[in-house]
Amino acid sequence: MGIRTMQLRPKRGLWVRITLVAVALAILVARVGWLHHLRPPAPKPIGDLSLTSPLNQPGGGAVPADAYDVYSELYQAPAQEPLVFSEDSVTDIPQVNGSCLQPSGPQEQEMADAFVAANRQSHRWQQKFTIPQGYRLISRVEATTAQNCLDTHFHDAAQCDSFKSIASVRFLGVPGFNRTHTQALVSVVKMCGSFCGSGGIFAVEKAGGRWRRAQATAFTRECSWMY
Repeated sequence: MGIRTMQLRPKRGLWVRITLVAVALAILVARVGWLHHLRPPAPKPIGDLSLTSPLNQPGGGAVPADAYDVYSELYQAPAQEPLVFSEDSVTDIPQVNGSCLQPSGPQEQEMADAFVAANRQSHRWQQKFTIPQGYRLISRVEATTAQNCLDTHFHDAAQCDSFKSIASVRFLGVPGFNRTHTQALVSVVKMCGSFCGSGGIFAVEKAGGRWRRAQATAFTRECSWMY
């Protein structure tokens, strides 16, 4: 009887140790799982949209007819300088950390999607604006020449003579409309040289049959720049 008792004790101690280890492991697993549940998921990296979804690519054709009314209304008041537009549509939308546009609802998302779709390719503006002050429409090559002339203060008289009265060249983006065509996103980039300019994307709305700039909101607040 004494021998049997001595043989059983080690087995009983072994099972006790195994049970304690199992309980400790269970507690550890539960704790790790709880901490993982509390920890917020790591944010997904934001890709460079200028590489994955570039804008202003060639081959867009003519600008849609309804785009002219929007910009014509926005330029009804006289500007302090001659209006010179590039005939190629261009928009500058910050894309390195994702789009600067921050839509907060379905209608704003609709306009954002429409704006990006409309400006994936560069389109060709024509002499269809109705602007009391008048304006000049120049080619992309002429726009580059004009910016060089502004950079050099019109040093090359032969090349710059036709641009000496201008102070900047404006590049217009194609509007992105909502479904009812009562609101839209537009873009104006105003270049006073190769490394001088300002621009932005802003919302417009149609009220009383006329287009006007809408009140600024978080939707486009980060979409303006100057350098």
